[in-house]
Amino acid sequence: MPKKAVKNTTSQKSAEGSFLTNRQNHFIFSLLLMLLSILMLLAFVSYLKTWQADQSVLSELADKKVTAQNWIGKIGAQISHFFVYQGFGIGSFLIPLLTFLFGLYVFLKVKLVNFIKPFFLGILTMVWSSLLFGFLKLDNPVFAGVVGFELNAYLESYLGNPGIIAILLVTLLSFLIIQFGWSPETVLNLMPKKAEKDALDTNDDTILEPTLEVSKEVEEKKTEGYSHKEEIIADHTTATFDFEVTHPEPKKPSKYLQQEEDEDFNELEIVLKKNPEEQVEENLSDRLLKDFGEFDPKLELSQFKFPTLEMLKEYNETIAVNPEELQKNKDRIVETLKNYSIGISHIKATVGPTVTLYEIIPQAGVRISKIKNLEDDIALSLSALGIRIIAPIPGKGTIGIEVPNSNPTVVSMRSVIASQKFQTAEMDLPIALGKTISNETFVVDLAKMPHMLMAGATGQGKSVGLNAVMASLIYKKHPAEVKFVLVDPKKVELTLYNKIERHYLAKLPDTEDAIITDTHKVINTLNSLCLEMDDRYDLLKNAMVRDIKEYNRKFKERKLNPENGHRFLPYIVLIIDEFADLIMTAGKEIETPIARLAQLARAIGIHLIVATQRPSVNVITGIIKANFPARIAFRVTSKIDSRTILDTQGAEQLIGKGDMLYSGRNELVRLQCAFIDTPEIEKITEFIGAQRAYPDAYQLPEYYSEESGTALDMDIEDRDQLFEEAAYIIVRSQQGSASLLQRKMKLGYNRAGRLIDQMEAAGIVGPFEGSKARQVLIPDEISLRQFFDNERNKS
Repeated sequence: MPKKAVKNTTSQKSAEGSFLTNRQNHFIFSLLLMLLSILMLLAFVSYLKTWQADQSVLSELADKKVTAQNWIGKIGAQISHFFVYQGFGIGSFLIPLLTFLFGLYVFLKVKLVNFIKPFFLGILTMVWSSLLFGFLKLDNPVFAGVVGFELNAYLESYLGNPGIIAILLVTLLSFLIIQFGWSPETVLNLMPKKAEKDALDTNDDTILEPTLEVSKEVEEKKTEGYSHKEEIIADHTTATFDFEVTHPEPKKPSKYLQQEEDEDFNELEIVLKKNPEEQVEENLSDRLLKDFGEFDPKLELSQFKFPTLEMLKEYNETIAVNPEELQKNKDRIVETLKNYSIGISHIKATVGPTVTLYEIIPQAGVRISKIKNLEDDIALSLSALGIRIIAPIPGKGTIGIEVPNSNPTVVSMRSVIASQKFQTAEMDLPIALGKTISNETFVVDLAKMPHMLMAGATGQGKSVGLNAVMASLIYKKHPAEVKFVLVDPKKVELTLYNKIERHYLAKLPDTEDAIITDTHKVINTLNSLCLEMDDRYDLLKNAMVRDIKEYNRKFKERKLNPENGHRFLPYIVLIIDEFADLIMTAGKEIETPIARLAQLARAIGIHLIVATQRPSVNVITGIIKANFPARIAFRVTSKIDSRTILDTQGAEQLIGKGDMLYSGRNELVRLQCAFIDTPEIEKITEFIGAQRAYPDAYQLPEYYSEESGTALDMDIEDRDQLFEEAAYIIVRSQQGSASLLQRKMKLGYNRAGRLIDQMEAAGIVGPFEGSKARQVLIPDEISLRQFFDNERNKS
């Protein structure tokens, strides 16, 4: 019994499916639709003549004795009255046409998706025609229908007749533009143009009268009976002509030469032949793009997998709202202000993960500065640490009082990375810093900052903030798109990122560790980044673009030839964990390249993030502050430090543990920094480090310091191939400088510096003398030639 029931159910379902897919059912349905459309069309046409007679008997249609004059009878009169008179008037004739078209689509088995466009066009045309006839106010109400009259009356009361005319014209033009694909160029091409006459015929040879001026050389050859071809470019044309000069008679005696020359010149026959230059029909870059597609910088590591969210720890981030605490704080704020004769007309609380913002609107006549001065009194009444008053809140017209929560909530890195705001961010270098007081994820673009200064007291969250920045970029950007230059004087904060050296890090050639801890190597690295910046600007100049985004787009579209030195440029992010230590040990040697990079490196994709726990004016100098518009301040110990970082106070009122103020684009936002712990960073770096990587870290240009140049390249065989040529230039000019070789030989700074160092080792130039050029020890070229001859004899 059960098996039989299953079979019956199956057969029933198959019958239903066959009914929907049966071609015969489609045929019957389409015939019914087309027949219905024909009957409706006949009823509508008949209604134009019989509408007055049939309208008087519509209420009596149930009586069999009553007859309608409509061709389709009572039903035709009723349907026509509903669609034509009470509906869209003449525009209702599109209803049977659309019905017929739908039946035809079903009959021809056309996809019904194709019916959507004519359906909506038909509906819009019905409404438009109904409004048009309603605006014309014709005596016959059948033309406009009730919809047309009502719609016209409604628009006329609000817009008037000019407004209705504007709507009709705009909608008509919009329909024509969309339907026929018109554009401004199409309209301009319709305008009559003056016919241009071709000077030369491309098919036949053209014989012209000798009106062109023939050069003296042609005349001399002509007198000698010389047949030749001369290439001349005529004025106002780009055609190239072959001139053939012939003389049938033999050479005359010299005394008759001038007379015969004039006669022959008047009879000179000039044949002009147009030789069009071959042209390439297709651009080379377009053909490469068509054949190979866009260049993909990720192709070398196409199997790279981004770290998953499971590697980040999940915390309970449910904000615990305590109504009693909110009410208690509200009452204390109101009472404290009341004690100083400050009335409040409205107060509102916004609960965040760490801080609650109380927005108050004082009564009229209360000075804002009076409330601002009560910051310590309100903190005393609330018995809370870190009260901060914002008077007023920009763009709101209220005064804000930020009060720390008794039970703060941890903002995890997982929650901000997984947020839709970060995942869908269309930014070049998106960074998820944390959450605002309103518990919204705060995402900024490092490429638009373009550099960031991070400062705060010890243990307030700077290192966690740097890790949050790096985690954001690693979760969003492929190793081919971004590289990090990490400077860690503490030697312990950034060591975990050694595992992703060959994926994400950049370093100097011939260095073991990518994470820089030695001050001298930091100086070389910063100067190397300056060389990289200069090289990139040269590439942008040759490519005739303004920034790295346009350059990389042209390179992907294969419009830049790698044989000319062009390459895909990844973003480079320089992160310095403790800037104060570098300033104390190196001073200007560090500040100068930092300032130069901050001023110039934005357009070529080099961005700086500098952190320090000592926000004093001798560390964060005016030059540094002027070039770091984006700043983050964690908790500091004094108002002076807060002003040094942010140019305003407030950072001294923060509560620590990631509580911070972000200043950028003339706004100051309080955030709770996203928390990412060391074990989470280990999981991420181990996951990435275990994958296939590049052969080595991204190589920065080699920086050669002249101060450190001594006896290098003592072996003659190891000398540069241009050594002798460079030596003659130096001796000839008696000026031993690398910049001279750069100008004369068109060399890069690194190679020119090595050549100078090799000359010092050979005894051609003297040692380094600061800003002065080196002394040339060989007086002239003869002595230099003898010097080289002696070297060859010894070898």
